[in-house]
Amino acid sequence: MKLAASVFCALIILAALAAPLIAPYDPTAMALRDILAAPSAQHWLGTDALGRDVLSRLLYGARVSLSVGIVAIGLATATGLAVGALSALGNKWADAVLMRATDVMLCFPAIFLLLAAAAILPPSLLNLMLIIGLTGWMGTARLVRAELLKLRHAPFVQAARLAGTRGVPLFIKHFLRHLWPLTLTTLSLGLAGAILTESALSFLGLGVQPPTPSWGTMLADGKSVMEVAWWLTVCPGLAILVTVLAFTLLGEVLGPARLKSARE
Repeated sequence: MKLAASVFCALIILAALAAPLIAPYDPTAMALRDILAAPSAQHWLGTDALGRDVLSRLLYGARVSLSVGIVAIGLATATGLAVGALSALGNKWADAVLMRATDVMLCFPAIFLLLAAAAILPPSLLNLMLIIGLTGWMGTARLVRAELLKLRHAPFVQAARLAGTRGVPLFIKHFLRHLWPLTLTTLSLGLAGAILTESALSFLGLGVQPPTPSWGTMLADGKSVMEVAWWLTVCPGLAILVTVLAFTLLGEVLGPARLKSARE
């Protein structure tokens, strides 16, 4: 399972990076003679209602989904690390304020936060990254805080403090190396969630805007012609399903093993 998930994650990343080289057509080029063409030797996954090649759009859509996911979850993880570390290692007032702010954010359903932010900000790739990143840090913050509370009284930490190591150097040298397995798991699982969120917002018209290819917008374009052009929904739907599943499995398989090895 770990090998299969790792291989597919590597393949989807390589396909996204190599999209300009391996895509058979320009993803935005329209061929009016090939509107809603079924999968064939010329167009392996068919064409859409504007004659655009579905395979090319899938490959370029992977670039969009992965870039949004990586930047967004990187922002969320960095924010969560900062909030969790300040809460666990700061004074009791900082802990109380930061955790109550985290609790308030967690009180609101994530989808409502996402839709509200997406409705307020103009739709763009950058805003989409910010929306997903700044509404997804709370879980990481709580996990980091819990882990640091276990570690701050460890013998090696007390020894480092007696040796005069405090503040940021203490965090980097002695805490951060114990957090990276947790961070790795958070990144993998968060990336899957960010890809799914980006697809959902794009499907609703609040994310990536045409003509930029996105798996979510491809699903939205295909739903009105599903009965006559099944490939317009099946292909991007399968891409989202398998990609999210692969990154989720990778995070669940690698995370506990690496966390256990780090603690040992």
